[in-house]
Amino acid sequence: MLARGWSWRHGGRRAQAVSGLDLAVEPAERVLLLGPSGAGKSTLLAGLVGVLPDAGGDADEGEAQGELLVGGAPAGARRGRAGLVLQDPESQVVLARVGDDVAFGPENLEVPREEIWPRVRAALDAVGLDVPLDHPTAALSGGQKQRLALAGVLAMRPGLVLLDEPTANLDPAGVTEVRDAVVRALDATGATLVVVEHRVAVWADVVDRVVVLGAPGDGPAVVADGPPDQVLAAHGDELAARGVWVPPRYRTRPLVPGWRPPAPGEELLAARSLACARPGGPVAVRSADLVLPAASCTALTGANGAGKTTLALTVAGLLEPVGGAVVASGALADGLGPSPWRWRSRDLLRRVGTVFQDPEHQLVAATVADELAHGPRLLGRPEEEVRRRTEELLERLRLTALARAHPFTLSGGEKRRLSVATALATGPRAVVLDEPTFGQDARTWAELVELLRELVAGGAALLAVTHDADLVDALGARTHHLEPPDPAVPLAPRADTPPPWRLARRWGRR
Repeated sequence: MLARGWSWRHGGRRAQAVSGLDLAVEPAERVLLLGPSGAGKSTLLAGLVGVLPDAGGDADEGEAQGELLVGGAPAGARRGRAGLVLQDPESQVVLARVGDDVAFGPENLEVPREEIWPRVRAALDAVGLDVPLDHPTAALSGGQKQRLALAGVLAMRPGLVLLDEPTANLDPAGVTEVRDAVVRALDATGATLVVVEHRVAVWADVVDRVVVLGAPGDGPAVVADGPPDQVLAAHGDELAARGVWVPPRYRTRPLVPGWRPPAPGEELLAARSLACARPGGPVAVRSADLVLPAASCTALTGANGAGKTTLALTVAGLLEPVGGAVVASGALADGLGPSPWRWRSRDLLRRVGTVFQDPEHQLVAATVADELAHGPRLLGRPEEEVRRRTEELLERLRLTALARAHPFTLSGGEKRRLSVATALATGPRAVVLDEPTFGQDARTWAELVELLRELVAGGAALLAVTHDADLVDALGARTHHLEPPDPAVPLAPRADTPPPWRLARRWGRR
C-alpha cells in the first residue's frame, strides 16, 4: 500500500481527519499503527479497504486529496483485496446466523462453494468462537461479535489485513487467542498486516514496524516510524505525552498518580438473587447478588459471553429482571418505588446514568453539543445551566473542537468519550458504564480516570463492565466476577419479553 500526500475530510467537517500522509507499506510487512484518539487511524483503514471515495469522488460524503494505492491501483478499485475488522463489530454483522455471516465475504468474492464452509469452520476455530454455525448473531456478546468479525475477514484470505482495535472488547485470554490467530493466518498466507491498537504491548512482539500518526494540525502526519524497540526506546516519553500507550519500561512517569478511594457510603442500588436476559434471548445470568454503595466503584469482570452487559443493563433499570430483583434505596428512589425498571425514562435520567457498550446506541442529536444538552433539556434545566454543563464536559473530554460536528462522524474513541459525557450530563447518583475506556489513548484514558475518580469522591456509585485491569486498579474498584453459563445446563428463554416500544423508549434515552 502507498499513500502520497493523502488527506481526507469528512463531509460537513472543516478540519481534515488525515492531512498530507506519506506512507509506504511493503508486501508481507506487519505494521502497528499508533497515534492519539482522533489522529485518523480508522479513517486511513477505511480508505485502504475502499469505502471512502477517491480524490474527485462524492464531496457530500467527504473530500480526498492525494493518492491512496493498494497493489499499485487506487484503493477504491481494489475492493476485495483488503479485509477490515471495524472498530465497532456490531456494524459488521450482516446476517442472522454465525456461519452465514462468516461465509458472506467468501461468497461475494466468488470462492467455490466447496471451499467456503471449510474456510468458515477453520476461521471460527482460529478465533475461538465456539458456537454452532446456526447460532443467532444477535445472541452474541460484544466480544463474541468481535471474534465473529475477525473470522469473517480471515475466511476471505485477503492480501491486506486491516484490524481496527480487534481486541478492545475481549477478555485477557481472548486478546492472546485472537492475536495468535491473526499471526497464524499471516504465516499461512503471507498477507500484509496493518493493525490499529492503543495498547502497544499486545502487538509489539509480533510486528516488524511501528508507525505513529500525529493529530492533524499538530506537526507532521507521521511522527515516528521504525522497529518497535527502536521507536519506543527513542521516543517513549514523547509518545506517551501524545497519548500513545507506551509500555512502562519505555517511559519515566506513571499514567495517573496514586489514589485512595473514600470509604463507601450508604447503599444506593442492590441486585438480590437477580436473573436477567435480553428481550427474546436466553437467561444470561441466573442469580447475582451485588451491592452498589455511594462513593464507590465496582468492576464487573468475566469472560466474553458471561452476561456482564445484560446484568449491567438490568441493574441500570433498562431491562426487566427475569427473577429476583434490583432494589433502589430510598435515597436514590427519592419518592419513587424501589424497582428502577418501573421508573419512567425521565426519572432514570436524574438517578441512573448508563453508558452503553456501543456508543452509537445512545446518540440521538445532530451535533455533539446538542447531544450533551439533550438530557438536561429533557429534565427542564435552565438553558444557562445547560450551556455551562455542556461546555464543561466538552472541555474535560477534549471535545470542544467537535462541538458542531455530527456525532456519527467522530472517531471511536471520541464517540466513547461523548457517550460517557451524555451519561454524566444530568448529574445521576449512580452510573453504569460498559467498557468506558474503549478506544482511548493513554492521555484521554488518564483524563477519564480523573473524571470518574471525582464522581466517586463526590458520592456517586459506579458500576463498570470492563476488561481493563489498569482501570480497576486506578479506581480502587471492588470486583464482581461473572462466570460464563454452564453449557451443560440449558438456558430457557424468558417468557415475559417486554413489548418493543418499552425497550425502544428506554434505550433511546427519551
